[in-house]
Amino acid sequence: MARSAVLDAPDVDRVAGDSVDVDELVEPHPRTADARQRTWLSPVLAAILPVVVLAAWWLATGQGWIAPQLLVSPWHVVMTFGNLFRTDDLAGQIGVSLARAAVGLCIGAGLGLLLGTVVGLYRRGEELLDASMQMLRTVPFLAVVPLFILWLGIGEAPKILLIALATMFPMYLNASNGVRNVDRRVVEAMRSFGLDGAPLTRHVIVPLALPQILTGLRFSMGVSVLALIAAEQINAKSGIGYLLYQAQSYEQVNVLLVCLFVYCAFGLAADLIVRVIERVTMPWRAGVAAR
Repeated sequence: MARSAVLDAPDVDRVAGDSVDVDELVEPHPRTADARQRTWLSPVLAAILPVVVLAAWWLATGQGWIAPQLLVSPWHVVMTFGNLFRTDDLAGQIGVSLARAAVGLCIGAGLGLLLGTVVGLYRRGEELLDASMQMLRTVPFLAVVPLFILWLGIGEAPKILLIALATMFPMYLNASNGVRNVDRRVVEAMRSFGLDGAPLTRHVIVPLALPQILTGLRFSMGVSVLALIAAEQINAKSGIGYLLYQAQSYEQVNVLLVCLFVYCAFGLAADLIVRVIERVTMPWRAGVAAR
């Protein structure tokens, strides 16, 4: 039998009879100072690798170790970035690409969340949907581009649909696993209090599965950037992919690097957005990691 947390009478007498040296007691120290240290140390640690790569890049191009036709200097990239803002409306191109990615992400991740929740909640839903979803998941989303063009033409519809298809499956997998792994004892306890159906799903199951759902959102937002690159190769007349295609045609390495950095900024912004959502919706997880 497991030992109870409450001391019985002999234990109390033994503890009371023992003499305890006050000097041997350890004074508890709050970890607020350590938390403050991590607040400023984390950005510094995160910046070490990019700074090292940037310094190596600057040195290699400045010393002529790499030909300008292969890689231009960081300062040249910065100048190109400013020129694109003035001459090619880079801000407008970024806005077009963000709109495509956002619409496709909302459609794909929303559908994946809905289907994943249904599959995780209901056995019949799993029997009806999961096998088909697993088969479709193994089809590379680039392989369906010719079909989308044949069905929908070369407008905005195939681009958005391609992003939606690519972002649906990461959310579906994480949402279904998160809902399926919810502690059933908690669900049964809530049902005993009269909570059932949609209120049970909304107030109990989805919040408990939220960590896994947000993991799926992080993956879906990252995949949306990858799908955006492919989607904007479908006869795009605007967007970062359009600039990327033009730079490739004219062998403009500086413009190619600017476009790649914009895509990297998209990925970083997507990760930061999910982190903010986690802090707002799950503030108790801020101190969970023991590091």
